Amino acid sequence: MLTTTSEEAQPLFELPPSWRIARERSWQDLGSVATSLLGQGPLFLVPPWQRATSTRPGARQALSSFVYDDVLRACRPAGPDSVMAVLTPAELWVSDSPWAAELRKALAEHWHTLTVLYGTGVVPHVHSSFVVAAAFLQAKQEHRPPMKIFRAPRMDDDVSVEKDFEVLLKRGGGSTRYGYVVRDLPPAEQSLDFDRHHPEVVSQRTELVGFGSLTTLGELYEAVPRIHMAGDSAWISDEELPGAVRLLGGRDVLRDGSIALPADDSKWVTAPPQYLLRPGDLIIREIRGLHDRYGLIAAEVTEQDLPAAPSHTTVALRPCASTTPQQIRLVAQFLRTPLADRLVGRSSVHLTLKRLRELPVPQPDDALTTALDDLDTARHRLKTWATEAEALLESAFTHRTATQARERIIEQGRGLRLRVEAATLLDDLGHTVRTRFPLPVAYRWRETEARMSAGEHQAAYSAILETAEILLCYAALLTLALAWEAGIPLGSTAAIREKLVGGRSGPGFGDWAAVLQEAAGSRKLRALPHQHPIHAIRSLLADQDTADARQRLSERRNDDAHLRRLDPIDLPPAVTEAFADLTLLIGRARFLADFPLWHVTKTRWDSLAKTAQVHYRELTGDHPVVPTKIAAFTREDLEPGSLYLRDSTHELHLLRPFLIGQVCRVCRAWSTFHADLVPKGGVQLKSLEHGHVLPQPADTAQALAKVGLL
Repeated sequence: MLTTTSEEAQPLFELPPSWRIARERSWQDLGSVATSLLGQGPLFLVPPWQRATSTRPGARQALSSFVYDDVLRACRPAGPDSVMAVLTPAELWVSDSPWAAELRKALAEHWHTLTVLYGTGVVPHVHSSFVVAAAFLQAKQEHRPPMKIFRAPRMDDDVSVEKDFEVLLKRGGGSTRYGYVVRDLPPAEQSLDFDRHHPEVVSQRTELVGFGSLTTLGELYEAVPRIHMAGDSAWISDEELPGAVRLLGGRDVLRDGSIALPADDSKWVTAPPQYLLRPGDLIIREIRGLHDRYGLIAAEVTEQDLPAAPSHTTVALRPCASTTPQQIRLVAQFLRTPLADRLVGRSSVHLTLKRLRELPVPQPDDALTTALDDLDTARHRLKTWATEAEALLESAFTHRTATQARERIIEQGRGLRLRVEAATLLDDLGHTVRTRFPLPVAYRWRETEARMSAGEHQAAYSAILETAEILLCYAALLTLALAWEAGIPLGSTAAIREKLVGGRSGPGFGDWAAVLQEAAGSRKLRALPHQHPIHAIRSLLADQDTADARQRLSERRNDDAHLRRLDPIDLPPAVTEAFADLTLLIGRARFLADFPLWHVTKTRWDSLAKTAQVHYRELTGDHPVVPTKIAAFTREDLEPGSLYLRDSTHELHLLRPFLIGQVCRVCRAWSTFHADLVPKGGVQLKSLEHGHVLPQPADTAQALAKVGLL
């Protein structure tokens, strides 16, 4: 080990007995002596840690650094096998400061960094939160080896930590409990913050694209100047003087996303205009606890918090003019997550503006933007209901007579009670299916519930199996239509085509399941834009639980169709088990509530405005009698009489000829149909709601041939 004889550099820890120690009187000679000692073998260098200010050749200004800066720059490998370990404050390896980046870059000219170990509380008489780093350097080779980064915990026992480190040293990739291997090496000047390059964090950062896209916080926000408590002390006072505004510190930013009310110890500042906060600004605590595993502590400034200015113990950000309200909402939520905290880096208690500006943040796509808008609308509506209820309760004793108060509470409270009851029903899956699912599935589900409630075990059992088949049938038909629209052929179409032209029996439970299973594993479908509705449908049978439930229902349906009927004694438990499987499938298909089925009845194109006025019926719920609505579209290819799927971005997808809607000749009810058989001379359709058969003219066969079903 090499160090100096100065008091500041004395090792405050016990060395292994077999180690030799060399001390130099002057730290200026440590670099040359280190190079000489490296010719004898590995070296452990402990340079002084005090700060120094130096100006180097070529530098435009003085750089605040440490004494060890010059020591390490002077160290050179004695040969190609030279290995040197260096004990320094962690700031050298994690800081974004120019001096630290320059030093890391200078070291990389002669050394490869093999391993960096971080630890706190390892040096006696130094504050337990102070982070030190031991970096192992190897003489620069032709090929740069992978780097290993390790963070020793304070609370675990030494034996388990040492074992974990030994395991890491043998690893060529991946991670251990306390460390990991960096194979995609960053540029030499980049910070080696422990969280920044952790495989888990890198993976989560990549997955953020699933929200829509990624940008940096600096692209969405600009920094607001801050008041420095020491440098700007002439502006600061303990009393609220005329013209002064409140000075917000880190403690004023609360974890719940709000700003604390003024207190007796609040500071006030006479700040120039550029320091003043505005409604919508974000203010974040600048100092964090190293072992605080929550997200960043941030709050959005409101009118009630103003006038105010931020101090240097906060970071204040202002949305750019082009930043949308949806982006602001998503960013505010993301900053409070542990992932945002780890992406910024936890190697220091201070949060730097540079790290924040570089922070990758998710951007909402059209579907997520719509969902955020809907959630915001719902939040405001619920707040309005709560406010109305509170006002009504507070008015109970403000009327002249108790009779008047009683009548008002009962009358006006009725509407509030009905709203809450209706909203509560949405937690009931059955109610959601009956009122929000597309007609074919909702109609079948209603019949299942009715049969079960009447105790008709045989009828209920059949209804459960038929509902399961119609659910898969409807989802498969949507899949076929969307895949054809995207120009992606599905191999499972061939089996359906063979049954259609075979003339004996049409496609059934197994054929619809095959379509959904192929879609779940299709790479071409997976490559479609993430907001495409096909991805939700692909998830229906993607997990093992739903696949198993589908298989059990398929076997029951097959037995029932081949007259392998259950004994009446076995029916009650069979109904219970089958309904549980159906409920699992229906629960996984909740996305259907976001994809309403539209029946376009009339269109009127305006050539001047380039818009179409579309009359349609939204076939949501368990009854086909629904009101006609009107919407405007910029498309002129919408077909009156055809069925469409409306996705979460409000785009319409044509379902003809996979799914056709018209009045059934058997029951005279408007129904949805799919191709069941294609005998000579026409096409035979089958109703999803009733199973009734409807013959069609030859032009339907032409449409089926166009999409590959014939």
